[in-house]
Amino acid sequence: MILNETSYFGKGAIAEVPTEFKRRGFKKAIVITDKDLLQFKVATKVTELLEQSEIDYTIYDGIVPNPTIQNVKDGVAAVQASKADCIIAIGGGSPIDTAKAIGIITTNPEFSDVLSLEGNANTKNPCLPILAVPTTSGTAAEVTINYVITDESTHRKFVCVDPHDIPMVAFVDSDMMMGMPKSLAAATGMDAMTHAIEGYITQGAWELTDMLHLKAIEIIGRSLRDSVNENQKAREEMALGQYIAGMGFSNVGLGLVHGMAHPLSAWYNIPHGVACASLLPTIMKYNKDFTGEKYRDIAKALGVSDADTLSIEAVRDAACQAIEKLSTDVGIPTTISELGVKAEDIPQIAKDALKDVCTPGNPRQATLEEVINLYQSMM
Repeated sequence: MILNETSYFGKGAIAEVPTEFKRRGFKKAIVITDKDLLQFKVATKVTELLEQSEIDYTIYDGIVPNPTIQNVKDGVAAVQASKADCIIAIGGGSPIDTAKAIGIITTNPEFSDVLSLEGNANTKNPCLPILAVPTTSGTAAEVTINYVITDESTHRKFVCVDPHDIPMVAFVDSDMMMGMPKSLAAATGMDAMTHAIEGYITQGAWELTDMLHLKAIEIIGRSLRDSVNENQKAREEMALGQYIAGMGFSNVGLGLVHGMAHPLSAWYNIPHGVACASLLPTIMKYNKDFTGEKYRDIAKALGVSDADTLSIEAVRDAACQAIEKLSTDVGIPTTISELGVKAEDIPQIAKDALKDVCTPGNPRQATLEEVINLYQSMM
């Protein structure tokens, strides 16, 4: 198991950012975030603490949803210009993922083309130290060894897996998540549920990660609806649930939901959480006969009555129905045509999905025809 060194949890956790910065002997930070988080005074909650503690910092705020190779290259140049000795990454998956790539290239410049980081890159050095402050309850980027970058020239998202990229410290603070609009809380929350379910049924799953994923399913299942309705306690629970899911899937991989979601984001710039959330109920049904008793465990974690005594066929259906209802209750789109997907693009998108690094972990091995049919069924 590979996990980050230190994490702080709970309301007010960001107060420890200056403490950790100084304790570790850093001299200057570069804050990596996006313009919206600065404009809406979310990232400034951290920068104000830095100023109060007289910590020298600069800002790179050029991050966009589904961050690109150019985002990374621009960030590397910003780090070099700043002479910062650590990164403070503030945001959802996009800023933290970009910070990972920037941090890796800063200490492993032979990967400066960015594309060569795809898959399991053979980097030699740990990345520039990252202090990660998540602002969404979904990606768990603050605790994983994965990050995803978009190659705009080929409409392709590529996944990078590298133990050297894991943030040194995470500050999981519900105050930082209260600014999420309902739609973002729903999408990132269902992304976290996807991580937990796919991590539980993926081919690499084992007992320790099963424990983490089942607990994450339980927490997310009971908290997501209230989190979407801006209940702070629920957002705090969601922050914990997504973190626990990240501890698990980072070590065992994911499956077809992520394999099919990545090209949707790359082709149409659909937010990753929305793509995963829309696909999850359908792919759960597709996988159900290839999961043994695991859907019974999922159903129990979701509070399905009689999950212990239902037949395996019935309990699998009940687990799928519980997820479909949760998704509907929090307002996730039920078709991908609503997200802008075009029928004529599906054959090529399906080819991209089959090549995605997440797809082989799926418990049911999909053919190209099946993936095409799955996309078409969701139009």
